[in-house]
Amino acid sequence: MPQPVGAESEARTGAAGAKLGMWLFLFTELLFFGGMFLLYAVYRSRYAAGFHAAAAEENTVVGACNTALLLTSSLAMALAVAALRRGRTRFSILAQAATILMGIGFLAVKYTEWMAKIGHGLYPDSPVLLQRSHGEVLFFGLYYVMTGIHGLHVLIGISLIAVTLALTARGAITAERATLLENTGLFWHFVDVVWIYLFPLFYLVT
Repeated sequence: MPQPVGAESEARTGAAGAKLGMWLFLFTELLFFGGMFLLYAVYRSRYAAGFHAAAAEENTVVGACNTALLLTSSLAMALAVAALRRGRTRFSILAQAATILMGIGFLAVKYTEWMAKIGHGLYPDSPVLLQRSHGEVLFFGLYYVMTGIHGLHVLIGISLIAVTLALTARGAITAERATLLENTGLFWHFVDVVWIYLFPLFYLVT
């Protein structure tokens, strides 16, 4: 049944407002992470030797694998949105599911990495870490805070995609009503971009 002109106009206005709201939210997130990046830069310039020594203990291969996981998941999410716009609902559902699986894989790798560091006594205020230079202590403190907050954002993103997947499967999200999926995709891409900056900061410090 065709939608009344007034209702269609109202729906478009609502969708535009929702997208604007998401962009404003992402801007606040950018300011938040930008502040942490600035703090990192200040300490990095003051304790370059300590940061370099601490970063040498990071597993670059593991970090690169997690980077590949997130970049591929971002591609899958983009394909999910594009497929839905073309009416390919089944493919969109599969792509969203793939995004979730890769996000979970990222968190699993990060958890394993954290546990390995904790097992070696490299965690905030640990006796082992406190015996090291002030720069190394700051490095690992920032590492846990920044990657931890990023991991929380990944978990939130996974939860949101799980919701959009369920709604897409039920027909609540369609090519004509795709705003929620598009906004979720924007959030997921933002999370991926943040990691692209975190990876070189903590794994490729020179």
